[in-house]
Amino acid sequence: MISGAAASIWPADDRAAFAALRSREFARLDRDNHVYLDYTGGGLYAESQIREHAELLAAGIYGNPHSFNPSSIAATELVEQARAHVLAFFNASPDEYAVIFTQNATSALKLVGEAYPFAGGRLLMTYDNHNSVNGIRELARKCGAPFRYTPITAPELRIDEARLASELGRARAGRNNLFAFPAQSNFSGVQHPLEHIAMAQQCGWDVIADCATFAPTNRLDLSRWHPDFVPLSFYKMFGYPTGIGCLIARRATLAKLRRPWFSGGTVWGVSVSDDFHFLLEGAPAFEDGTVNYLGLPAVEIGLRFLAQIGIDRIHDHVVALSRSLLRDLAGLHHDNGQKLVELHGPTGDHMRGGTFALSFVDPDGRRIDERIIERTAYDAKISLRTGCFCNPGGFEGAWGLTREKLKVFRPTGWKLVKHLLGIERPDMPTMQDYVDKLGLPTAGAVRISLGLASNAADIAAFVAYARSFLNTRPEMPDLRPRLGC
Repeated sequence: MISGAAASIWPADDRAAFAALRSREFARLDRDNHVYLDYTGGGLYAESQIREHAELLAAGIYGNPHSFNPSSIAATELVEQARAHVLAFFNASPDEYAVIFTQNATSALKLVGEAYPFAGGRLLMTYDNHNSVNGIRELARKCGAPFRYTPITAPELRIDEARLASELGRARAGRNNLFAFPAQSNFSGVQHPLEHIAMAQQCGWDVIADCATFAPTNRLDLSRWHPDFVPLSFYKMFGYPTGIGCLIARRATLAKLRRPWFSGGTVWGVSVSDDFHFLLEGAPAFEDGTVNYLGLPAVEIGLRFLAQIGIDRIHDHVVALSRSLLRDLAGLHHDNGQKLVELHGPTGDHMRGGTFALSFVDPDGRRIDERIIERTAYDAKISLRTGCFCNPGGFEGAWGLTREKLKVFRPTGWKLVKHLLGIERPDMPTMQDYVDKLGLPTAGAVRISLGLASNAADIAAFVAYARSFLNTRPEMPDLRPRLGC
């Protein structure tokens, strides 16, 4: 069981404890000589999580919770236990907050966007948002609600505080206004102040605090901070299970939402003959169909695993490794003095997480195409990520792409876009077509990210890999990937 295994190493010396934890729970990394640096993409599961979940399923009989029979009641109890553990982990009062289980953070955000009463109000977002947040603007647009973005400023890619304060002051009185920002950027690792929550609420905004990247290595105390909506994906926190996330919602704000449809599990009464339906109240009205009742026990197991270690210990562990990584990368220079690595975001550890967006630079000061990094890292058994990471605002801020420069993207329809790009081919434009048109050296960044199972050897391996690019001018690969994010 997790409880006994984890308790046996805490509270020992943290460095030795994390080494023992990796050896016991994540031995597959070292056995396979694999350097995993994609924790922002997805966390890694501990071996004991899988064993405990398998043992629970093997020993029990669990059926669809939407009934009153022994197997249904047993499943319902597990679902409600998982719900209670989510609230407890984030120190959220059940009187103030409800937990709505979803497929992932994206589904949680969609629930808010499609049900939020935008009419007459406004939507405000920061540039540094995931596309799952950006997509809410289309739902606001359909309701006739204006939306705006507040910029981020280079080189650290932090929110322009003056502009944010100005925009927050433009809430429409007596209407519903929604503000969305990430607690931690999935592009640069910047941690945006949680003080923005209360500041926005005092100005008349409901607040989405996207904590999908923040929660795996930082404490989110919902007795101190009171965002209206918190979307999460559990696989980012502890690797398993995938396909389950949640929306933690303030009950008072949840009551404002108006769902545009109903489904099985969300109504207590519906008629075909008389064309009526009555939604359930609170969280049940938002959990469409049957929840993943066999997967949800694994959420409780994963949360207990993190709690046994301690989220503050995990945070300190990642901060210490981040300092080491930043120091080592800053020391890499070509023989002519040109830096090998350009960091997009903070170069220090203040208000930043263990997510790093960077570019490799050749001796002539030109960025090396990130696809070269992706392929050579694959050969070195290093898991990292390249692109814009579904965060176009972060990419635009880092690359200095202004509205004027991006006018080429405005027309809709591939035929018109291809005409403006000067493309005669019958196929769809590629990312390289846009890169060439905009005069950019690369189509994206390289992202590495640290997590619970990271260690100093992972950093040393990545730095050694980076050194292989010193004093080189790698050529572009032949394959040109399709347009995508």
